[in-house]
Amino acid sequence: QVQLVESGGGLVQPGGSLRLSCAASGSIFSINVMGWYRQAPGKQREVVAVITSGGSTNYADSVKGRFTISRDNAKNTVYLQMNSLKPEDTAVYYCYAVVVEGSHGRDYWGQGTQVTVSS
Repeated sequence: QVQLVESGGGLVQPGGSLRLSCAASGSIFSINVMGWYRQAPGKQREVVAVITSGGSTNYADSVKGRFTISRDNAKNTVYLQMNSLKPEDTAVYYCYAVVVEGSHGRDYWGQGTQVTVSS
């Protein structure tokens, strides 16, 4: 079994910064894709940023130039540096990982961490 544990959420003023972390633990051979999704009240969960094991990244248009995703493969950890935060970034942020199990990958999700951007 694999667990994803997020940390780093909180309350920040508009224009501020936060750094989210997500550590995967358990029976892990390798992790393919890791990423971050978010869900605001009354809205569907949406992808924020993803990163492959080779370091290729992809971002939602709404966060390009403001957010940076990175990962430490040795620690099975993914990070999300969020700068120039806006009130519309307020949401629960979920960590996501595709863990290689045999010949296929299995999706895992963290429990979510609240990010609130407000003055």
